[in-house]
Amino acid sequence: MEPSEQSRFDLLYQQHLNALRLQGKAHNTIDAYARAVRRLAAFFDCCPDQLEPAHLKDYFLSLVESHSWSVVKQDRHGLIFFYRYVLDKPCQWVDIVRPPNVRTLPDIMSVAEVARVINQTREPRYQSFILCVYSMGLRLGEALNLTISDIDSARQRVHIRCGKGRKDRFVFLPARTLDSLRRYWVSHRNPVLIFPRGKTGDLQHNASIPMCRGSVQQAIRIIVKGCGIHKRVSMHTLRHCYGTHLLEVGVDLRAIQLQMGHEWVLSS
Repeated sequence: MEPSEQSRFDLLYQQHLNALRLQGKAHNTIDAYARAVRRLAAFFDCCPDQLEPAHLKDYFLSLVESHSWSVVKQDRHGLIFFYRYVLDKPCQWVDIVRPPNVRTLPDIMSVAEVARVINQTREPRYQSFILCVYSMGLRLGEALNLTISDIDSARQRVHIRCGKGRKDRFVFLPARTLDSLRRYWVSHRNPVLIFPRGKTGDLQHNASIPMCRGSVQQAIRIIVKGCGIHKRVSMHTLRHCYGTHLLEVGVDLRAIQLQMGHEWVLSS
């Protein structure tokens, strides 16, 4: 990109980030929408403000062929935001991009399979993390961001802060999970975080950020494969397993939804 072009792009990109923050977008949304603009600029090696609809259609055609529909959908939303709030231009061109409405059912592990995954996990940080996610039905980010002050051992509950939709909730804390969290925390004694980043106790003790999402997702795939379980499993799968297993033993659906932070929709 030419220096003058790069300077113009840097200015517009910063305006994009500022607009996202001013609208109170979640951190993951800001990352995704910012990545969409960077990817578009890199594809054409120029500042996107001069691109024509034909260029953008070519770009999305390439994106459909090289990335998943979830990436295409994220980039579509990110560029709509960029054109509307930064470039102040109409974006009718995105109407041609129509991600298919596909509903798939997640793979569900049995209780025995989940137990095998937990028991065969060798690294204490991952073993404690997997048990934490499954036993409380947490989202990946919710578990990663747990702090010491969130744990209410006396009342056997955990305060989940700023979950999906920026909503707080309380979840039940099983005794076995509390014991696991305590044993793991003693290994690093971080003053704030339950799952700090780092491979050694010293690094974890001084860390100010939680474990990396990517490393946790990679770990669960390796562990599941090592257990001989031939299902598509991610950390979010454990959340699905939690809800399914509670439903199978007769727990009220409304109670499960409250625990997992789902919206309750009344039927008419």
